[in-house]
Amino acid sequence: MTMGWYTIMEFTPSLIGCVISSGNYSFELIKKSKECVINIPTIELAEKVVAIGNCSGSEVDKFQEFNLSTDFGTTVKAPLLTDCYANFECKLYDNKFIGKYNFFIFEIVEALVAISPKYPKTIQYRGDSHFVESGKNIIIPSIK
Repeated sequence: MTMGWYTIMEFTPSLIGCVISSGNYSFELIKKSKECVINIPTIELAEKVVAIGNCSGSEVDKFQEFNLSTDFGTTVKAPLLTDCYANFECKLYDNKFIGKYNFFIFEIVEALVAISPKYPKTIQYRGDSHFVESGKNIIIPSIK
């Protein structure tokens, strides 16, 4: 599935929260398996990301239909998308908000990130067919 929104919730343990609609085919799969992989695409995959998000896995084998290259994770059974810049293997950490808000809290148990490019042009969904491309990378040192 294509995920439109997620948020970093904690650094240690590394937690990510996200809303997955109960009408989404992936909702029950993730709820039952208690794991997933969150893949971070680059701008080069934007059109494919949109196409994947505009169909249902209950009707289409997205891996075959969109020629997605996959690999096995080290800690979860869900596949990694090797064309993505990063793959975060996740296990369900807290299920308290799934029933009421469809809000999943995952722990990243393994992070696989490409070494090149150093600063990829990743994309984030903003809603209503709008995306934002990552911009200029800057470093602001912490004050000690």
